[in-house]
Amino acid sequence: MVIVIGSDRAGYHLKVECAEFLKELGHEVIDVGSNSEDHDMVFPDVAKALCPYILEKRAQRGIVFCGTGVGIAVACNKIPGIRASVVHDIQTAHQCVEHDDVQVMCIGEKIVGSWLAKDLIPAFLAAKLDPNPRFRQMVDLLEEMDGSLKKQAN
Repeated sequence: MVIVIGSDRAGYHLKVECAEFLKELGHEVIDVGSNSEDHDMVFPDVAKALCPYILEKRAQRGIVFCGTGVGIAVACNKIPGIRASVVHDIQTAHQCVEHDDVQVMCIGEKIVGSWLAKDLIPAFLAAKLDPNPRFRQMVDLLEEMDGSLKKQAN
């Protein structure tokens, strides 16, 4: 699977560690930055760099890191067609995909240690949208709300 990752400086260290973990799991990793803990890439810029990879299907999933995961989740969700979720527990890691077809997992380095991140990542990547029509209906409504369903039809 192709995974696109990114971070602001508050999530840089966890991103680096998780990038190596993803490679060990056999995934192709595209890193859109930040390139160091001193790099001044802010989370809205990370979202703008990462999300096109998902929308253009150059990557199947995205994982982003900031201090708490909240700022980057807000930024990603501002981009039509993207569904991003803060994930700090195993249940949310898989259920956000199963029920809401989330494409971008947002992790807070100050909240989640590397040991937990290494449990969250496989749960997120292995999850698939539940075939129950109720969940597909909810995702369709979300796409309708942001206009991405209409854009995909054109």
